[in-house]
Order: sequence, then structure tokens, then C-alpha cells
Amino acid sequence: MSNIFIPLIRVKKPPNVEALRLYRDILRACRKFTWANEQGEPWGEVIKKSTRAEFEAARNETDPVLIARSLVVGRDCLMQLEEKMAATERKMFEHIQNTRRR
Repeated sequence: MSNIFIPLIRVKKPPNVEALRLYRDILRACRKFTWANEQGEPWGEVIKKSTRAEFEAARNETDPVLIARSLVVGRDCLMQLEEKMAATERKMFEHIQNTRRR
């Protein structure tokens, strides 16, 4: 009996479209953070690095429930962040309008 060598071919799984969409949306939101933290590093860059690390850590996750939960939590956090940013922008605009009239 002869040994037959069959090479293993790794099939690259297709990217999770929803995860990719969430990642890009987070990166777009990071652009709004222009101020720096206590160390002088822009918050947008800090958030980008943190986001990249989180997505890299979850890259090889295969449990569909865990993946779905992570996507839901990530989307919810992004929505809350955007709502808070919008509310703060509204307050700033109202403050400017109120102080101009005086």
C-alpha cells in the first residue's frame, strides 16, 4: 500500500459583511473625535486602535451566537455614541445661539 500525499488547502472564509460594515462605520465615527486625551493622543486614533484590536481578537471566532451578540453590542454602542455626539452638538449650537442674542 502506498502513501498518498494530499495537501491541505485552506479555504479562506468570506468576510462577515455585517462585521465589515460595523468596522467601517466605527472608523467613520472616529473622524469626529478631533480632541486629544491626557497623553496628547487624538481620541479618534485611540478609538481606531482599540477597534482594530477588538476586531482582530474576534477574527477567528466561529460561534455564530457569539458573533451575532458581538455585532449587536457593537452596533448599539456606536448608535449610543452617535446619539450623544448629536445631543452635545445640539447643546453647543443652542448655547452659541443664546449667547449671541444677548
